[in-house]
Amino acid sequence: TSLARDLDFVMRPEQVSAVEKTAAYFEKCKKESVQGHFLWNAKMRFGKTFCVYQLAKKMNWKKILILTFKPAVESSWREDLNLHVDFEDWIFFSKREIYEVAGKVFNTQKKIVCFGSFQDYLGRDKLGGLKTKNKWVHDVDWDCIILDEYHYGAWRDNAKELFEGETLSEQTFLLGSHIDNFERNEFPIKTDRFLYLSGTPFRALQSGEFIEDQIFNWTYTDEQHAKNFSDHKTLYEEMPSIILLTYKVPDQIMAISKKGEFDEFDLNHFFMTVGEKEDAKFVHEESVQIWLNIIRGVDLETNFNELKLKGNNVLFPFASKRLLQILDHTLWYMPSINSCFAMSNLLLESQNKFFREYEIIVAAGNSAGVGVNALPPVRKAMGNPLETKTITLSCGKLTQGVTVKPWSGIFMLRNLNSPETYFQAAFRVQSAWTLDNPNGNNPNEKLILKPECYIFDFAPSRALRQIMDYSFRLNTENISPEKKVEEFIKFLPVLAFDGFSMKEVNARGILDIAMSGTSATLLARRWESAQLVNTDNETLQRLMDNDQAMAALMKIEGFRSLNDEIKLILNKSKFLKSTKTKTEDDLTSDEKKEIKEERKNRDDLRKQVQKKLIKFSTRIPIFMYLTDYREETLKDVIEKLESDLFKKVTGISLDEFKLLISLNVFNSNLMNDAVYKFKRYEDSSLNYLDLKKEKVSKPIGLFNTTIDD
Repeated sequence: TSLARDLDFVMRPEQVSAVEKTAAYFEKCKKESVQGHFLWNAKMRFGKTFCVYQLAKKMNWKKILILTFKPAVESSWREDLNLHVDFEDWIFFSKREIYEVAGKVFNTQKKIVCFGSFQDYLGRDKLGGLKTKNKWVHDVDWDCIILDEYHYGAWRDNAKELFEGETLSEQTFLLGSHIDNFERNEFPIKTDRFLYLSGTPFRALQSGEFIEDQIFNWTYTDEQHAKNFSDHKTLYEEMPSIILLTYKVPDQIMAISKKGEFDEFDLNHFFMTVGEKEDAKFVHEESVQIWLNIIRGVDLETNFNELKLKGNNVLFPFASKRLLQILDHTLWYMPSINSCFAMSNLLLESQNKFFREYEIIVAAGNSAGVGVNALPPVRKAMGNPLETKTITLSCGKLTQGVTVKPWSGIFMLRNLNSPETYFQAAFRVQSAWTLDNPNGNNPNEKLILKPECYIFDFAPSRALRQIMDYSFRLNTENISPEKKVEEFIKFLPVLAFDGFSMKEVNARGILDIAMSGTSATLLARRWESAQLVNTDNETLQRLMDNDQAMAALMKIEGFRSLNDEIKLILNKSKFLKSTKTKTEDDLTSDEKKEIKEERKNRDDLRKQVQKKLIKFSTRIPIFMYLTDYREETLKDVIEKLESDLFKKVTGISLDEFKLLISLNVFNSNLMNDAVYKFKRYEDSSLNYLDLKKEKVSKPIGLFNTTIDD
């Protein structure tokens, strides 16, 4: 690079911890001659690129491969390597440089970082053949493979939601094709070490893919705790605190768009459109106009019959003096491309004179740029952000992996089902924004321009479910669900406007609201979830290697053929792995057909085993209904009080069940969650019928922890 290599900052305490814990884990794997898999559950702004390079330096690696779903993050990986004094003996290259640089680099003493995308290096034709041009990557024995933005591929079902509002070309560019069958123990590129990076690795944590020794955590809560209480407060003081504001919309608006299992406000329906681009309009334009008036604090008494403004401090986004001082630049997350244009058209109409103070930026559709190319137009429209006001309308662009420092608020104006999508977008506004040397006489002085930032949500139950899910899933400690929520909202306060007043919601309130509308049927379905059981090759191999565990399962009706099924799955997986490094040119049409059939057979067999294990897990709530005990954890109940009943209901003994859990066949973290919600619902039902078994103050029994209710 032509830029000067003049950065010389050192690692923060949590970065040192991440590098040391990961290095110790990989050293242990090396001694035991096993492949290493380690996860960094680290929020945005952790400094993952810098830390990865420091880890490589500590481990004395020579060749590392970085694979990402987000090619737009290349610049940060390149700059950290090329500009910091610690990495002078490294060379960075990506796809566009590979063919001119790769051969020379491998023949020098330089250490190399190769950057590429999952879409490119793991993409295949429809029958599974590897791209011929990428064969060289598969011939190298890499010291470590870094899987960046891992939540996008853990594993694909949630990734698609991130781009469903965008054009087909945008989805194809970002998601790639034909890599749905990724399994880490069948990874086609050679290495003994994998490092996974994500700020929202919910699926990976829930599935039991990583155990405690394989995870380093640095969450929003950790960061804000360090900002407020650590001995190094100044290192974190520029990181804004987040506040979530949720609003119930007026009944006349609610009636237009009320549906779904929770019978709540449907944002996608509310912002439905007709026409395209300059001609786009909202189907419910009059109601959308009412909503625009509400966020400005206009006509409130007309729309909310219950609202009493006197002495009532309701924080409407563009009405509150406190918020107006902060919200010069906001991101509005819309359901579709046309809804972005419809909103732009409406904001510019004469009755919305207030919004004419803002530059309206439509960051949607191909014309706005694909991937990282959508960023420069937004920055250009902002000009000097200290002197301008902007509203950026997006239905997916710029909601992952980019930084726009002046954004201080995000409006969640579309349905979002996964907490990955929700918080990836939300954390866009949590980036630090400072002004160096504000008075011109102290180069070391910094002015913090954004001490706090805001999430605005108009589907309260949905918003609080996201908080609940985020708290449950990212906090891996063995503490109660309520305690997890409590710890999270200590640094992310939640204020809810219910049509009458605005109040802060505590952990108990969040859980109650988030679960409102839940039915016994929905809770029962949790016990039918595929995530409760693990059927990956590693788990199946552990199961096969344990005669006692196999004998236990094969005693259960329907499990007699399990041994043969697992053997077939593992054998077919070995065959498929042996074909992974073959290119399209290497495979005959018959071989391609065989690979396709073997994959289908393997996947069908895996589904059969999965269904059997799920069928077993559905017997646990039956047992919970049959027992009268409420004051113990479920683990204690089956261990100490009702062991005979457990065997009658499930078909295996307690010790055998505990063995299966230790082998990670069943996911105890998710069972805790399912038990908590099941018992909470059961208690509320018994209250309604005046048949409560115990006093409210008694603990609720979970799978392997107890909480006070």
